[in-house]
Amino acid sequence: MSQRTFSIIKPDAVRNGYTGAILAEIQKAGFRLVSIKKQSISVKQAEGFYAVHAARPFFKDLCAFMASGPLYLLVLEKDNAIADLCKLMGATNPANADEGAIRKKFAGSIQENAIHGSDGDETAAFEIGYWFAGYELV
Repeated sequence: MSQRTFSIIKPDAVRNGYTGAILAEIQKAGFRLVSIKKQSISVKQAEGFYAVHAARPFFKDLCAFMASGPLYLLVLEKDNAIADLCKLMGATNPANADEGAIRKKFAGSIQENAIHGSDGDETAAFEIGYWFAGYELV
């Protein structure tokens, strides 16, 4: 059964000119692009999005980084989308990512790691709803 997930091509990847290559990897892996938008976000928007991490020591730096430049917000769809995107992205720390993973190819560090993806059904539902109105998902 088809499943939707959410992803962000992060400011570091956009800045480094990797957006097209990352989108190509996603499409080559069989994902259907339901919706995409390029956007700059505020620190406040990043804080709301990453609120689950508010008590973590990296929270402030993460929010500042996410607001540091334009990014791409994506809604993707395919069978087993959440797990398949997690595998395609690779480990959060690019040094630990498998060969061929997006983070292994395009990320520079654990923080500037090129891409975000939802890690579960509830997370995907929250993240899609945070950035996209229903009419944007047809």
